[in-house]
Amino acid sequence: HHTMFLEPQEKKSSLKALVVKQAKKTCSCTPDKVKDHVLGFFPVLQWLPKYKLREYLLGDIMSGVIVGVLLVPQSIAYSILAGVEPIYGLYTSFFASIIYFIFGTSLHISVGIFGVICLMVGQVVDREIQRAGYDLEPAALSVLSAAAAPGNSTISPLNQTSPELLCDKSCYAIRVGATMTFIAGVYQVAMGFFQVGFLSVYLSDSLLSGFVTGASFTILTSQVKYLLGLDIPRSSGIGSLITTWINIFRNIHKTNICDLITSFLCFLVLIPTKELNEHFKSRLKAPIPVELVVVVAATLASHYGKLRETYGSSIAEHIPTGFLPPHPPDWNLIPNVALDAIPIAIIGFAITVSLSEMFAKKHGYSVKANQEMYAIGFCNIIPSFFHCFTTSAALAKTLVKESTGCRTQVSGVVTSLVILLVLLVIAPLFYSLQKCVLAVITIVNLRGALRKFKDLPKMWHLSRVDTVIWLVTMAASALISTEIGLLVGVCFSMLCVIFRTQRPEAPLLGWVAESETYESLSAYKNLQTKPGIVVFRFEAPLYYINKECFKSTLYKQTGVNPVWVKAVKKKAAKTMLKEKKSGGNQTDISMDFASEPLGFHTIVIDCCAVQFLDTAGIRTLKEVCKDYREIDIQVLLAQCNPSVRSSLIRGEFFKEGEDPLLFHSVHQAVDFA
Repeated sequence: HHTMFLEPQEKKSSLKALVVKQAKKTCSCTPDKVKDHVLGFFPVLQWLPKYKLREYLLGDIMSGVIVGVLLVPQSIAYSILAGVEPIYGLYTSFFASIIYFIFGTSLHISVGIFGVICLMVGQVVDREIQRAGYDLEPAALSVLSAAAAPGNSTISPLNQTSPELLCDKSCYAIRVGATMTFIAGVYQVAMGFFQVGFLSVYLSDSLLSGFVTGASFTILTSQVKYLLGLDIPRSSGIGSLITTWINIFRNIHKTNICDLITSFLCFLVLIPTKELNEHFKSRLKAPIPVELVVVVAATLASHYGKLRETYGSSIAEHIPTGFLPPHPPDWNLIPNVALDAIPIAIIGFAITVSLSEMFAKKHGYSVKANQEMYAIGFCNIIPSFFHCFTTSAALAKTLVKESTGCRTQVSGVVTSLVILLVLLVIAPLFYSLQKCVLAVITIVNLRGALRKFKDLPKMWHLSRVDTVIWLVTMAASALISTEIGLLVGVCFSMLCVIFRTQRPEAPLLGWVAESETYESLSAYKNLQTKPGIVVFRFEAPLYYINKECFKSTLYKQTGVNPVWVKAVKKKAAKTMLKEKKSGGNQTDISMDFASEPLGFHTIVIDCCAVQFLDTAGIRTLKEVCKDYREIDIQVLLAQCNPSVRSSLIRGEFFKEGEDPLLFHSVHQAVDFA
């Protein structure tokens, strides 16, 4: 056997030198480095000077106006989902688009309200309102509200001299939402600062898709009471979906017929028109703004038909114009919402990063995951001072934005201007808009997530493990709670990875004729084997979790357990000794049984799929080699990667003074054997 000599690379720098070098690199300050940092932190300064006015402007204006028109009714609808007044949804959409324009690296995504995030915010808002006792004393609160109502409707109780006393239920709701938004933004900026953008890889596509679909069921359930015009408390916590449906069926006899008919008519208009938009999107220059048409028509019908006065329909009520003065988050609420903000921050940045990367790849440019976390973090921190709730990228609006000619984030500024027009002039006109119309808009926008059930057969065909992860995450998010569902999904997907390495494939290999290739005997026909040689491949890292699986599979595949063979030989030797003493005639039989040939003399272990060894893995290999050596079978290792070779040498796998017997190919090991 001719040993192939490989000289390892010298590790030139020590850990201390590496740390010093990195510190110098980080702490050095040159004009070029300052410029790179500024341009990296404000990506708008990179692409805006290169903006091609004639080529880009028309597409950006068109897409910005269309997204703005779609966003107005959705902002009002999702505000109800988040448990706050409609005006705050418009504020949120306005600020998010402008801030992402400055800090974002993606040229196409639409950042603003997102149904799942709104649901998670709304659950915390409702919980904190109940804790504060706003739902317990309606009479006292109505007195406070009347006392706090100023002459100018645009002024909030927050501006009065005693904000703690004069803050009513809706004011306290946005305080909770804004405080949680601030904390979520701080978490996201911290993740960007500590360069932990890689964490998004732990949220796989199947996990995120299952989570969004599961949360969509909760969103749908929370909106049913508005469709039926029922006045029931919003359930939160574990099992809220089931509790809500129980409350709905208990109160079904109180259904408001006017709201029910309005909901039915809105569904009748929205669903077919949305389907037509999708079916003919390649022919339509812009999607039909059916949501805005429905909102305008429903508002006019409600106002002139006096639906609230006649039938008791629930309406949006007064939406003030202009902006409320900025107000800092409520620092006293931070301990209450800090834990709830963690999953919201993670979901927000994961969806934003994944959408950014998807559209960047499609259009041939790159995005920076850590800068995206800064961007979405600032889209939450800054607006939290202006009565806004948590935002992230949204797939549906991004697809509309891209398909209507968007070229850069200038379209986001145009969208903000459309919303600004509504905030300054049009908002009060939505006074008579029924809440059931907003609920219909929210539910119709869930179609994309609920359609994922149609993709399950295809997903099952591609990967059963991913399908099971999707189903488990979806069921946990819907039936338990959104936060616990996300945690269950992450833990379950990690367990799936561990289980796949715990019970990996471990076939015997055969030789492909007239080649040096070895493949699985169980997967391919007409493979040849060499007499007296068994080739075994273990397709996973060898570590403490699967070491017993490695040994048991090897013994099963080769048909020889060296421990049992040694035990039989030992027993045969004892029997022979007894027979000699007693002068019996069974000695020859015992000797023949103990010395029966095993059918092979060498095992070649193909280590090409073994990424690493831990101490338990090294110990296991030592035991296997030693046990087989004691029954006259040699074990050879082939195709070990540098990490495995290094681990074997450090773990003293080879006897002192002898050359490491490692083979660079299975064919070489078989030839040696």
